[in-house]
Amino acid sequence: MSPFVQGTIYVLVSAFGFGFLPIFALLAYQGGANVSTVLVFRFVLAAACFFAYLLWRRQRITITRKQMYALLAMGAGLYTLQSLSYFSAVKYIPASLASLCLYTFPVFVALLSFWIDKEHLSKKTLLAIGIAILGLVLVLGTSMDTINLFGTACALAAALFYSVYIVLGNRVVKGVPPVMMSGYITLFATCSMLVVGISGEGISIPGNLLVWGGIWGVVLFSTVLAVSCFFRGLQMISSTKASVLSTIEPVVTILFSAILLGERMTWLQLVGGLVVLIGASLIVATRGQEQALPSETGSH
Repeated sequence: MSPFVQGTIYVLVSAFGFGFLPIFALLAYQGGANVSTVLVFRFVLAAACFFAYLLWRRQRITITRKQMYALLAMGAGLYTLQSLSYFSAVKYIPASLASLCLYTFPVFVALLSFWIDKEHLSKKTLLAIGIAILGLVLVLGTSMDTINLFGTACALAAALFYSVYIVLGNRVVKGVPPVMMSGYITLFATCSMLVVGISGEGISIPGNLLVWGGIWGVVLFSTVLAVSCFFRGLQMISSTKASVLSTIEPVVTILFSAILLGERMTWLQLVGGLVVLIGASLIVATRGQEQALPSETGSH
């Protein structure tokens, strides 16, 4: 099997893992868990898995002070905000809609790169941004009377936080192995989420199998496996190809939320969702042709 085929398989497995993230979260919510509880256990258990892997492989786990400050900002700040926004969105709007809103992040990445790095926005990129926005309008505009505006705002905020996380992460973190970076980010996110949870809705020990099943699904399948496979795939194929392949993630969410949760989207919403993914893919592909595209630094 060629490296390209292997890399493609790794990225597709990663996309499936991330696609199931809101579904596992919903299972935990149905069991009675709140957002803070799910995220605290997600972060602490994922951090334990990442560091256990590093120790098992006898890889170093030390970082410089500068790297620590950068990872602290990414984990305790941006990653916590992104996860909190996304997991909150899933409580108020369908998982399929939350996933599509999150996948507008290439639009924000392109705009932030223009603003922060002074990258040129070509006509192709601007056209792709317009396509993605048109798709989002189709998805949201057909259901504004029934959609939860707070949940939608949370999902779009998650896309924005994730975009800042990607752009800044590729600027400030250099030379840190992916698994180590993921370990420290989830560790620092645990600390900040504990503060948020204790001062807010509270954190409780899960008391039934449904909650634990959802949490472990989030941790093992949608965090550890998804992150590991994505970075493994990046070693075999370009970040542009990996990012384009990852656009099947919302498709996975839409398909399995319909099968497992009974969620349904109208035909116009499905068309809008397809337009969003086409626009996102074109943004990634166009920017990848024009310059080296930053890879995703971490996970959803």
